[in-house]
Amino acid sequence: MSSLAIGMVGKALKRNIPLSVQLDLTYRCNERCIHCYLDHNDHGEMTTAEIKDLLDQMADAGVFYLTLSGGEILTRRDFFGILEHARLRTFCIKLKTNGVLIRKLEADRIKTLGVESVQISIYSHRHEVHDAITKRPGSLRRSIEAVRLLREQGLHVIMANVLMSQNVNDYRGVRELAGELGAQFIVDPTITPMMDGDRSILDLNVDEAALQEVFRNEALVGNVEEFCTPPQGADEDALDMLPCSAGHTACYVSPYGDVYPCVQFPLPSGNVRRTKFADIWRDSPQLKEVRSITLRDMPSCSRCIHGGTCTRCPGLAYLEGNMRGPSVQDCEKSYARTGIASENLKSKKAAALTVPILQLVQIQIQGSGPSAPRLSSDVSGSVPEVRVTC
Repeated sequence: MSSLAIGMVGKALKRNIPLSVQLDLTYRCNERCIHCYLDHNDHGEMTTAEIKDLLDQMADAGVFYLTLSGGEILTRRDFFGILEHARLRTFCIKLKTNGVLIRKLEADRIKTLGVESVQISIYSHRHEVHDAITKRPGSLRRSIEAVRLLREQGLHVIMANVLMSQNVNDYRGVRELAGELGAQFIVDPTITPMMDGDRSILDLNVDEAALQEVFRNEALVGNVEEFCTPPQGADEDALDMLPCSAGHTACYVSPYGDVYPCVQFPLPSGNVRRTKFADIWRDSPQLKEVRSITLRDMPSCSRCIHGGTCTRCPGLAYLEGNMRGPSVQDCEKSYARTGIASENLKSKKAAALTVPILQLVQIQIQGSGPSAPRLSSDVSGSVPEVRVTC
């Protein structure tokens, strides 16, 4: 991040300005990715007029960075009208798309409208793998063609690779392909639970060995020794740190006008169809609660040796049951990165060891004669409670 951007974030934080917003225009999509966390049915998307009015409200509130995403943004026939209006309000715009609907005409217009960057999801350099993930034959070919067309226009293109069990060995191939096309490459090892709380898609997550391999790849993380250095715990300054930008300088708006701290933090905080965007940002009790939380307020994380360096996502923690608690997914990443278990993982291990021991004692008692001692209620109650927030 440049010094100018850092300065903007600092001023936005001090003045309570929503510097960055992700606006999903639709949840409808022409792909059916196996890891997607969205409901693709249309339950009443905002109209063109509603979205343009929202863009005006966001500009007046101080929003500068605007990400237009979905679903697939180009499935909306009014997409370019919305994009043109957003540029009139001088947002710095990033698009997230699968690229399948981008042809030369669309690439030309995206360039003309001055979009800052376009992110396209590429799950593998192999057609059979990528297309199996999207469930759309020919989707890799179309997405790669979109990358080429956009690069021919001189646009900044990001090829995003979500790591999962189906493509765990393909990120190197995608990175090489990005290099050949002149695109930036990013890899994301996080599978996000469904927005309705369904966690079944987390079975797609890669295992510990795969995470360790990624975290020790210098091309991806830079200085491996520095990236994987053992943590030293949180000092006083770290205890007062904010978890992330969600709700502080950034938020997310759904196609239905619902406002959340972040796309990965689905805590309902208001709806722009009923309340002005600026009023939600300023007065929402939910956003105020999110802003009140520091590392010091997190019982488990504040004691954890990873406290000062963990990439803990409060949204993932919320989806696991407690936004003030740890996120198992982030604990696992910290362990894969450093080889040192977090307080949360230690507690889970202790809980896993405790339960079988109790079961074994009960079986032994049940199998003995009538004169055998009974397991009293205060003995079973003396086992320390282990609260698992995941």
